[in-house]
Amino acid sequence: MLTKDTLKFAGLVIATTALMGSSFAIGKIGLQFISPFLLVAVRFLIAGIVMAIIVRHRPLPQHIGDWVRVGIIGLFQTAGVMGMIFLSLETISAGESSILTFVNPLLVVILATIFTKARYTLRQYLGVLLGFFGVVVTLGGNFSIHMGVVYGFTGALSWAIATLLIKRWGARFDIWILTAYQMMIGGLILMIAAVNLETPRFVVNMESIVIVLWLALMASVVQFGIWFYLLHHNDPGKVSAFLFLAPFFGVLFGWLLLHEIITQTVMVGGLLIIGGIILVNWPTRTFPVHAVKNCPD
Repeated sequence: MLTKDTLKFAGLVIATTALMGSSFAIGKIGLQFISPFLLVAVRFLIAGIVMAIIVRHRPLPQHIGDWVRVGIIGLFQTAGVMGMIFLSLETISAGESSILTFVNPLLVVILATIFTKARYTLRQYLGVLLGFFGVVVTLGGNFSIHMGVVYGFTGALSWAIATLLIKRWGARFDIWILTAYQMMIGGLILMIAAVNLETPRFVVNMESIVIVLWLALMASVVQFGIWFYLLHHNDPGKVSAFLFLAPFFGVLFGWLLLHEIITQTVMVGGLLIIGGIILVNWPTRTFPVHAVKNCPD
């Protein structure tokens, strides 16, 4: 029987993962008006400032070493992940980019096994194999060098590194403060990249302004607020298992907003990746693979 709490949980899970997924299609539309690094820089500078104002009464890090750690997390979690995602969106579909990005829980298992000596269940390792087989299927078995695919996979790798760093250092910080300031620092890094690595372009009109505000406020601040609420009030492993909905919404919004064709290989590969993520993230007594998120983010 569905209870009020169950319906509330389901509604919030759908809301936060839909906001994550929407950012791929809406971001791709935004690239018509704004260059990639500049778009992401403006998005996360606004989001970081707004969130910092909201949590201004919470304790700030007191030591320079902790600020360095926040900066390193911002480098990987915001600059690395989001910069690579938006570069990938220039050459591959929003659906493909979202699927590639959300293989990050599978990469966390591999990196944690190698570098932190973490141990997982056989089910979780099988989930990794299933997920990567899904990537191969999604890409149609095409292993030629395609920069959009490389960027998307690099973004997932950067997210996995950030997840492990947050797992290691997160207890030193108020999580809301960490989120706000790593977004701002990541935004500053992306602004430097925009000035030095691309020709900055920003066509100011109503559509571009709405896109930036949606990405900054709804797909960042609101999405984060819902996500952290769910993590705080429910089992984190169970909540993280529902991340598979984000690439589903990424593909769905790509179809709705961009009229992207959902091929059979994308559908089958996406389902295999979803299955792998469920196997990896479903609650166990071992180290849980929480995706501390910034995106789509």
